[in-house]
Amino acid sequence: MAGDVNVKFCPRCGAEVAYEDKFGMVRPVCPQCEWIHFVNPKVAAAVLIEKDGRVLLVRRANEPYRGLWTLPAGFVNGGEDPADAAARECLEETGLRVHVTRVLDVIAGREHKRGADFIIIYLAEVVSGVLMPDDDADAVEWFLRDELPPLAFKATQKILGD
Repeated sequence: MAGDVNVKFCPRCGAEVAYEDKFGMVRPVCPQCEWIHFVNPKVAAAVLIEKDGRVLLVRRANEPYRGLWTLPAGFVNGGEDPADAAARECLEETGLRVHVTRVLDVIAGREHKRGADFIIIYLAEVVSGVLMPDDDADAVEWFLRDELPPLAFKATQKILGD
């Protein structure tokens, strides 16, 4: 089935949908108006910030992976530039305003039911702000690469070479 979809009724006409093989997957299809449900991927964006040989990480305050460390990151809103989303999430989680400099990597693969299908990792530089955890981070710290704490998410582990 297309993702974890549980569509029962057509959003266009209200008819009960049937599940049919369409475009290589079993998808919800309306037998009346022929609407087909396609699952859009969830996209997240993260920043890798390095300063004086250290990387900036946040400790997750919520599940999944509560208490583990990760890059400042979060979901991209519809219509939002992913680089802007990465900078916004960094500000929300760390109190730091950053300038995104370039894409470092794009990693595919959903790790958990509520997770992203793709995460875009950007390199960024601190512009201003006061380092302070907020939003869904309960701690924020700089770490040497050879002294990293327990990391959440395979994408963070891949980027940091863990």
